Amino acid sequence: MSKQPKKQSFLGGAVVLAASAAVVKLIGAVYKIPLNNILGEVGKTYFQTAYEIYNVLLTISTAGLPLAISKLTSQAHAQGRENEKRKIFRTAIWLFLGLGLTGSLLMFFGAEQLAAFQNNSMAFLPIRALAPAVFCVCLLACMRGYTQGQGNMTPTAVSQVLEALCKVGIGLPLAWYLLRLGRGLDSGAAGAILGVTVGTVLSMFFLFWYLLRHRDTEKSLDVPASSGTLMKKILAIGVPITLSNSAMSIITLVDTKIVLGRLQSGLGLTEVAAAALKGQYSYAMDMVNMVVAFAYPVTMSLLPAASAAFARKDHAGAERIISSAFRVIIILSLPAGVGLSVLATPIMKLVLPAQPESALAAGPHLQILGFACILIFLMILTNALLQTYGKEQIPIFTVIAGGVTKVAMNYVLVGDPDINIHGAPISTLCCYGVIVVLNLFFVWKYSPRKPKYVQLFAKPILASVLMGGTAWAVYGFTFRFLSGHSEYGANAIAVMVGICAGVVVYGVLIIALRILRAEDLRSMPKGEKLIKFLHLK
Repeated sequence: MSKQPKKQSFLGGAVVLAASAAVVKLIGAVYKIPLNNILGEVGKTYFQTAYEIYNVLLTISTAGLPLAISKLTSQAHAQGRENEKRKIFRTAIWLFLGLGLTGSLLMFFGAEQLAAFQNNSMAFLPIRALAPAVFCVCLLACMRGYTQGQGNMTPTAVSQVLEALCKVGIGLPLAWYLLRLGRGLDSGAAGAILGVTVGTVLSMFFLFWYLLRHRDTEKSLDVPASSGTLMKKILAIGVPITLSNSAMSIITLVDTKIVLGRLQSGLGLTEVAAAALKGQYSYAMDMVNMVVAFAYPVTMSLLPAASAAFARKDHAGAERIISSAFRVIIILSLPAGVGLSVLATPIMKLVLPAQPESALAAGPHLQILGFACILIFLMILTNALLQTYGKEQIPIFTVIAGGVTKVAMNYVLVGDPDINIHGAPISTLCCYGVIVVLNLFFVWKYSPRKPKYVQLFAKPILASVLMGGTAWAVYGFTFRFLSGHSEYGANAIAVMVGICAGVVVYGVLIIALRILRAEDLRSMPKGEKLIKFLHLK
């Protein structure tokens, strides 16, 4: 059989996944931006309702258990227990089969009831079209957790790109074709979502083929624990993580029900009018989700790498990995959030040329959600850190605290005629604020080396403020300079020039202010050359 791939370092694995995330998000932009223009704000809400239901089932099935497999596999691999490593996978796959089958059947046969529960009865076709994806993604998650636990992020990266390509190549044309035939927006949303389903099927077959090709036949003398013992270990680690992650998905689902319900019952809007307002908020949230995806490569690589270091009793190495992860997330999140906020309306006008009124309505949402984006990055990181420290239960309670804040605020604010849908981004910001403040406290409490938050955040905040001011000023100057030409073209050029100016200023500042350190790049491919080129210490 083929030789096992070489284990990647923490940042090496993160770079592979980050590169994959960049490609996936680029492909995702090619998918979502035209799709939003094709479906409009009402069709977008049908699509989003199906996806939120899918996310709940998906999170319950795959959020914590793959990380448990990754952690246990990494520990066994680091200690040379190859037989136990293989048995972990054989034990886990049956659990994922059962979860995936249950989720798919529930989503397919209960589509109409689920849509009605969400106060969005026309979303049942997209829900049904997405049902088979739950089964496939469960098996995908198990296989990804196994390969990541061995320090190999490449199979996950390739399968993610394959999924994204199917969304663009199948979902987007199908949505356009169905609407051209005169089918309703619900059918168009179902066609778009069918591309997601096909992508998960093909990705599942790819990973199955990969594992067969790279089947590990290395002999080992270790005697693995029984299947029952291994299952208990998987559940002990995975269930708390699943509860913390699924709590947010469930709260988001309930939140959507409340938003649509309050717009209808509190403000007297029709189901279609409520869906239109919810669609404007979803447009802005899409931009945040595209950016936030870059947090996951760091955390997906962090948990197995830090767990392996702890298993080797290398506490200093584990702390270096965790410190680098903290700095990388801060360096990524602050400029991203500030940039989205200062250029909110111009960005929405850029990505929604066919929906100009919706773009103007979505701009104020994105101004608020840009700051929420920073908090989401930090929530993802701090959840992973607490899980690495063996405190998997804490994120359950912090997420619930944030979720209760979000649901309560939405009920009050969205039902107020003077605030209505603008209450949704406000409640989202407050929700993640509550979670992050609590998480940062517990990370400080349980970390062997107490993180110095003022030192971690002060310089990146200063650099991000200067970057945001530069981007805003350059955008305004460029747009005025190009006035008299096509308004869309002038806005598009001004946005790109403003972003480029901001990136240059921020890049100079993170080096000049010594925010980025040599140890953050050393494990990356070509890291030593980058360190010398940037004169980092």
